[in-house]
Amino acid sequence: MDIQNKRIPEDQFQALRKEVLTQWPTGKDVDFQEAVDYHKAMPKNRIFSQKLLDAKKDGITLIQPRAGVALLDEHIKLLTYLQDKGEADLLPTTIDSYTRQNRYAEAEDGIKESIKNGRSMLNGFPAVNHGVHACRQLIESLDIPVQVRHGTPDARLLTEITYAGGFTAYEGGGISYNLPYAKNVPMEQTIRDWQYVDRLTGMYEEAGVSINREPYGPLTGTLVPPCISNAVAVIEALLAAEQGVKNISVGYGQCGNLTQDVAAIRTLEELTDEYMEKSGHSNVHVTTVFHQWMGGFPADEAKAFGVISWGSAAAALSKATKVIVKTPHEAVGIPTMEANAQGLRCTKQVINMLRDQVLASSELEQEKEIIRRETRCILDKCFELGQGDIAVGAVRAVQAGVLDIPFSPSRFNAGKMLPARDNNGAIRILEMGNLPFTQELKDFHREKIEERANAEKRKASFQMVIDDVYAISKGRLVGRPRK
Repeated sequence: MDIQNKRIPEDQFQALRKEVLTQWPTGKDVDFQEAVDYHKAMPKNRIFSQKLLDAKKDGITLIQPRAGVALLDEHIKLLTYLQDKGEADLLPTTIDSYTRQNRYAEAEDGIKESIKNGRSMLNGFPAVNHGVHACRQLIESLDIPVQVRHGTPDARLLTEITYAGGFTAYEGGGISYNLPYAKNVPMEQTIRDWQYVDRLTGMYEEAGVSINREPYGPLTGTLVPPCISNAVAVIEALLAAEQGVKNISVGYGQCGNLTQDVAAIRTLEELTDEYMEKSGHSNVHVTTVFHQWMGGFPADEAKAFGVISWGSAAAALSKATKVIVKTPHEAVGIPTMEANAQGLRCTKQVINMLRDQVLASSELEQEKEIIRRETRCILDKCFELGQGDIAVGAVRAVQAGVLDIPFSPSRFNAGKMLPARDNNGAIRILEMGNLPFTQELKDFHREKIEERANAEKRKASFQMVIDDVYAISKGRLVGRPRK
């Protein structure tokens, strides 16, 4: 195995940079020192990392949408609308699918087709094709910080261009942008490619420019147990910190049970800080991200707003630093900018009403302890498998099914672990696979699943999982059998 959790040597990194920047003609416009100077001249209101730190200090949950279209002027128009009419605190630039697969020639065709048809023919913004100066035009058109959001196994050129273009936050990681998104990409490859992203981020940090890095929390977004998404987030945060990243937002996708969701976010921040300290990275600033419901949505807009509001309440009560907002058009496709803004305003209203409220209960403390113990079991086993090296350990953990992402399309993912909801809607483990839990934890999950099975007068089986996947789109959280 030719990876390790060590900072990429300078000469090796510069050799890689020369290669990466030749992948598409716009790479020639990247000048690191000039980009650093550009960032340093940027007003404070456009700096993502600063806004997150201020929000954490003040106990505020910021709101951020997803959004991206093919053409620069239209993308500026969309983000300006979400800023002004949606009352967004932070903005995204969602990258198109061709760019995510490094298919820049096809992205170029998509731009031409979009011009020809007078509407976006891509499902996002092709930042590599538009290049550094177009990205800067976008950033300078807005009053609040902008993040790159995508789903790219090899994001090296995209990172170079968007950082030089003035973006101050960047989502993704070598696990979270591989196993949920790709079928045939080896883990070693994506960890190496994302070490490049993080080393570049570290270089900007060392030059006095702090860029926020955010591992992708929801993973497949379908019945992901908190311990698995939390473990992946901590690992990707540790990998980033080793390359010099100092501002990291760890994320989590809403599961639906309020107590479990709040417990998950609170333990995520706690465990990230704990393992950062253990690994010698005590000077890293950690914030949290809550993703509203990532599964199936009801087609009815009024019901969709109910799902959005529930996610907003969970984000607010968990005291997450920011929340990624859904729209009432989730069930039908790419939302209009008006619908996107409606989702934002709905979320802001709920968050403002809950800002001063605190969720505290014995059940919450119990759930936090369960998640802590489960996550530590996984993380400590990863370190053990890697003989202290978390990069090696992560790869071996995926091979062994110690890290097992439910419903992953990757052929490298074990796919032996199977989740289902318990009788209260919390996500538990139906089939344990090779998760390295203690017998006590295994017994806990079995009892919780059996409790639901008894209540529904049926055997615990895969049918429960199917029912749970479709439940929210049908108006419930737990997939109960029809009477």
